[in-house]
Amino acid sequence: MNESDRVAFEAFVTEVEPDLRRALFAALGIDRGREATAEALAWAWENWDRVRAMDNARGYLFRVGQSRTRAKKTRPVFVRPYWSEPQVEPYLGEALRELSESQRVAVVLVHGFGWTMREVGELTGTKVTTIQTHLERGLKRLRAALEVHDHA
Repeated sequence: MNESDRVAFEAFVTEVEPDLRRALFAALGIDRGREATAEALAWAWENWDRVRAMDNARGYLFRVGQSRTRAKKTRPVFVRPYWSEPQVEPYLGEALRELSESQRVAVVLVHGFGWTMREVGELTGTKVTTIQTHLERGLKRLRAALEVHDHA
């Protein structure tokens, strides 16, 4: 790889890595998400000529990270924080773990990181209407698991 390719790749990583990491953490949990991010970026380095020509490289790398770390068939475990007073609902991690991966990705990225449904759809290669369905079903399951009721 020549110097200009290296500089272009570094700029690409600076732009793409934060969103890719957040999405993979949401989908796979912290440990596997960290590994998936590293795997996806390593693959991008090895295939830079191909990656830089892609329209949706971020979404493609999301799928690369998922597939490169697929060996384990366990759901991610969200570890309870070490501090005594939780800053979030104490059972949220457990409830999130019970969602399907698609629902968890939609809920965490939209409500946790402020992504639009369109951005999540582009990342995952899924239609916005499907993301909306995952989001609605995920929120319904979370509300039921956490016993949150609307007081209309």
